[in-house]
Parts: sequence; C-alpha cells; structure tokens
Amino acid sequence: MEDQALSRNMRIFLLIINTLVMAVGICGGPLIMRLYFVEGGSRIWLSSWLQTSGWPLTLIPLAILYFYRRKTEGSDAKFYFITPRIFVASFIIGVLMGLDAFLYSWGSSSLPVSTSSLLIAGQLVFTAIGAYFIVKLKFTPYSINALVLLIVGAVLLGIRANGDRPEGVTSKAYIIGFIVTALAAALYGVLFPFIELIYLKAKQVITATLVLEIQMVMCFASTAFCTVGMIANKDFQAISREAKQFNLGEARYYIVIVWSAIIWQCFFAGAVGVIYCSSSLMSGVIISVLLPVTEVLGVIFFNEKFSGEKGLSLFLSLWGFVSYFYGEFEKTKKQKNKSRQNEMTTTQIEHV
Repeated sequence: MEDQALSRNMRIFLLIINTLVMAVGICGGPLIMRLYFVEGGSRIWLSSWLQTSGWPLTLIPLAILYFYRRKTEGSDAKFYFITPRIFVASFIIGVLMGLDAFLYSWGSSSLPVSTSSLLIAGQLVFTAIGAYFIVKLKFTPYSINALVLLIVGAVLLGIRANGDRPEGVTSKAYIIGFIVTALAAALYGVLFPFIELIYLKAKQVITATLVLEIQMVMCFASTAFCTVGMIANKDFQAISREAKQFNLGEARYYIVIVWSAIIWQCFFAGAVGVIYCSSSLMSGVIISVLLPVTEVLGVIFFNEKFSGEKGLSLFLSLWGFVSYFYGEFEKTKKQKNKSRQNEMTTTQIEHV
C-alpha cells in the first residue's frame, strides 16, 4: 500500500532514483539555459518560465499512482492527498521559486556556466544554515567537513571567473549578473529547508503521491509568477521572432525550449524527492557534488577553460561527497546498534 511507511531499503532505492533524476536536471539545466543565451536567446522571463513550466509532466506519475490505488483499494481510493494548509504553503514557496528562477536566469544571461555555477556554493551555505534553524538539523563532524570541502571547492571555481567573461558582456552587466546570482543562491538555499518543514509539519502520512502533488503545486505557482512577467514583458509575442533569428535555426530553437522545460523539471522532481527520502541538506550536498560535472560539461560544450582551480575543485568536491556519506553510514550504524541494545534490554527485562 502506498500510504504505508517506506521501508529502509525502499527509501534508499528511491533516494538513488531521485538522485539520478536530479543529476540530469542540475547538469543539463545550466547547460541548455546557457545554450539558449549563447545562440541568440535574450528573454529572461521566458528562460525563468521554462525552469518550472514542465509541471504538467507530474500528472503522468500521479495518474499511474491513482490507478494503482483504484486497483488495490477500489472506489474508496482518494483522488488527491494534499490539504488546503499544505497547498497554501506549497504555493507560497512556489512563488518564491519563480522569483529565484528569474534571478538565476538574469545572472545566467551574463555569466558563463563556470561562473553561474557558483550559485550552488552559496545555495549549500544557506541550505545548511536554514536546515539548522528551520528544521533543527544536527550536524556531525563528517557533515561539517563535507560542507567546508564542498564550499571551498566551489569557491575555487570563481578565482578566475572574470577571465571567463563572455564576449559582448560589459563589466557592469557581469557584476550585476554575479550579484543577482548570489541573491538567487541565498533564496533557493532557504527554500529547501522550508520544503522539508512542510513534510515535518504535515499532519498526515507523507506518501509518494503527496510529494508529487507538493512539487506540482510549487512548480505551477512558479510558472504562474513567471507567466505574469512574460505577459508584462511581451515575451509571448517575441517568441516567434526570436525563433527566426536563433543561430541554430527556428526548428532547433523550439527543441531547445521544449527540452529546457523537461530537463529543469527533472531537477525539481529529483530535489523534492531527495528531501523526502533524506533531508534538505542532503539535496544541497548532491547539487554541490554535481557542480564539477557541470563544469566539465561546460568545458566540453562551450569551450570554457579547465584550469587547475577546476581540477582541485573536482577533487575537493569528491572528498566532501565521500566524507558526508561516510558520516551518514556511521550514523546509521550507530542507530542500528542502539536499537539492538534497546531490544536486548527490553527482552532481558521481560524475562526477569
């Protein structure tokens, strides 16, 4: 039954699946966004809108889960699980996600992938701070070590950022892009713990269906926010004109647009799923681990320089990744030993 608590093995399996889905989004999203701007795209609100406009795709797994419940529970199967209270909270977070998407798109329009990826470093810092204050997450020496390594690794990527300034981008536009990207990092880093807080405060069992419903509401709200921006900026009228002027051709313009929506939806689906299966900090750590991968792909597809700083960043990120998961392994091991000792103590008391 879907509404039963997930077993530990199933949770690990879902965590792996969500991590893989998230990897597609976090590695592919910045690249396809940069491709849009490099090849002649210039609509920031459209780029923001594409980050969450793929939310209707969520209806596919929701429909599958509903028919599964109908098969097992009959006509008593619930059509949806989200409550008005969770809906409102998810919608508010979604609007903030829309603002964050706009800031990120604005920054990415002026920055190369190697620089805009610094967003992830700031995001991890604010996720960690938010997780500590909002959901009272306890840190271990391993998680602290992982945070330091991942953040230092990401910051190293910015040492020669100014040397990667794209042609045609003024110093003023570059600086503004850097600032709004940092603001996007701060905002998004705080949103992750709030998503986790929704799970913790929900007065019901958190099922896969509910997680998908929360994700859909957030992405719908974000899309609605960006739609208002597109209407005000007359982006809808400009799409056909921009498509004809796109360097790769009109047909490929629409291909880029469609795949942008799909790839970014993978990121949001994976991120929300990771938070459900683990924690907001875990989601932030995975994003930071994937940062060097995005850097390498930026080098391959956009001929960006792979400096020694990027190589060192890759090493530190992998080290931080191993440190974090080793700490999680040790934590789980201690919890198991403690549970066994409690069971043995209970058994001895019952025999007495």
